[in-house]
Amino acid sequence: MSSLRNSVQRRNHRERAQPKEREKWGILEKHKDYALRAKDFNEKKKRLRILREKAAARNPDEFSFAMMSTKSDGGRKIADRGNKALTMDVVKLLKTQDVGYVRTMLQVVRKDRQRLEEEIVLEDNEVKVLKEGYEGKGRHTVFVGSEEEQKRFEAEEWFGTGSGEGLDRMWNRPRKGKTGEEKGVDEDMEEDVNMKKLSRREQEAKLQAEKDERILRKKRVRAQEGRMMHLEAVKARERDLMIAEEELEKQRAKMNGTIGGVNKNGVKFKIRERKR
Repeated sequence: MSSLRNSVQRRNHRERAQPKEREKWGILEKHKDYALRAKDFNEKKKRLRILREKAAARNPDEFSFAMMSTKSDGGRKIADRGNKALTMDVVKLLKTQDVGYVRTMLQVVRKDRQRLEEEIVLEDNEVKVLKEGYEGKGRHTVFVGSEEEQKRFEAEEWFGTGSGEGLDRMWNRPRKGKTGEEKGVDEDMEEDVNMKKLSRREQEAKLQAEKDERILRKKRVRAQEGRMMHLEAVKARERDLMIAEEELEKQRAKMNGTIGGVNKNGVKFKIRERKR
């Protein structure tokens, strides 16, 4: 009979779930969760009662020889954790290794920064120069046949700028011509005429090519912006490493006694140099 009773499918008894209107309070607490929480609460209450009894029965004149070798800070006992102080030579060696690691990482970051700066190239008739302290020193030389041609030479007419603006530049000089609005209207009209001359298939192909070009230009701009953000992050990393290297060098110099500093009492001191 027992085997027959076990072979029959029985109903699965499921635990009650949290009601919909109380889902914001989290999972519904079951009896086993409440039992654990109540047990922990009672243990803490018992522990606090024992501590209160000990504090009430404490003898203010009580003495122990352990009090002579222990210290307290704000009511907290300060005990020896068994750590041994390192010698000065060992600490200097550790500082040397830290400086070596920082210098290695600084070289890596500098190479990364230089590589990113070299990737900033000429795009859309613009030169983006990111190297700090860079000043262009190039010159544009024009050769003429005689001294008379040299005297009659006009740089504005030769370069087509129309005015003296941009002559000191080696790139992206403003050209003489129509204004932007007139030029834009003429180009639109000319483009409409050319589009009408093309067949439908050619028009669709041209529109698709223009769409692909716009998408490519947007991707290029996003890639350039991402490269710029990466470069700024690398520069910040380089500055942090340089500050860390300087601080470690200063600590090593203080340990060697070659520079001054501030002692443990907050008094500034300076290394006395031998008079020559």
